[in-house]
Amino acid sequence: MQPHSTLPLTRRRLLQAGAATALAGTGLHALAAEEAWPAKIVKMVVAFPAGGPTDTAARIVSQKLAERLGTAVVVDNRPGASGSVGTASFIKSPPDGNTLSMFGMPALLAPLMYNNNAYDVEKDFQCVSTVYDLPMAIVVNPSVMQGVDSVRAMIAQAKAAKPALNYTSSGTGSFGHLAMEQLKDLGGFDMQHVPYRGSAPAVTDLLGGQLGIMFADVVAALPHIRAGKLRAIALSSPRGRLLLPGVKTISEQGFPNFDFDSWGGIIAPLGTPPAVSARLNRELKDILSNDKEVQEKLLQAGAIAAYQPADAMRKRLSADRARWTKIAKDKNISATT
Repeated sequence: MQPHSTLPLTRRRLLQAGAATALAGTGLHALAAEEAWPAKIVKMVVAFPAGGPTDTAARIVSQKLAERLGTAVVVDNRPGASGSVGTASFIKSPPDGNTLSMFGMPALLAPLMYNNNAYDVEKDFQCVSTVYDLPMAIVVNPSVMQGVDSVRAMIAQAKAAKPALNYTSSGTGSFGHLAMEQLKDLGGFDMQHVPYRGSAPAVTDLLGGQLGIMFADVVAALPHIRAGKLRAIALSSPRGRLLLPGVKTISEQGFPNFDFDSWGGIIAPLGTPPAVSARLNRELKDILSNDKEVQEKLLQAGAIAAYQPADAMRKRLSADRARWTKIAKDKNISATT
């Protein structure tokens, strides 16, 4: 007769064997799901017009993803209301990995700017990885702002000007708008914001002399800076020196810790299979960290390849949301003001 003391051990081994089999089955299921994806064309939603920084980055990265995934990755532009229209539509997509989105920072504050609850950036989608950093710069038309070659020189002219100087950005509630409003408080000066619907028309009027100053994303301003038609007097962060070497940051010009970039990254609908997200993350990490062609194309467009995994992207979204929401609320800035 078998001793009773051996029964618990036998039962334990059976349970362990069963658990191991279940885990193996789970692992095989995840592997099968990853290998089966993508079964059809992948759509990359961009909630902004064609030709902008988010769209440009999406097209560069989509081409490389298509090569690696063995299927077409098609960019689908759905612009409107600073990215909120396309993003609100995207989050309702089936969570099968066949619809992704390149999320750009204007969509971060769009629900606040338009006073709607179209989506919550911390709850309504899954982060996959960051893709690019987009440095900002204060640029001036040198014919209009003669002698202005630094932040201090700009502030001096702003304080002396009557009526107040005008400056522009890509729109109400844009990062350029909010950043300049914060700088005005720190520097004790005033300027009047003249919003445009996007960077392109703002740059056009800056070049035409209708305005003298713009807080711009480098993507929009870089060709004109290189042509000598615009002058960059300050960068939003040291990373901008990859594009504009020799230009000092705002922080270096007397405003410590004034350091930020706009940026973008890939998101997926809630419920997207973990195996699909893991595959995407691996591919994006390799593309952005090791593919020199992609890095150079982004750099030529005015952006910097910048991979961060999903957890880091979520934390960055949360921190930026808190920072810029505070400024917008303190200044009572919305798309209706």
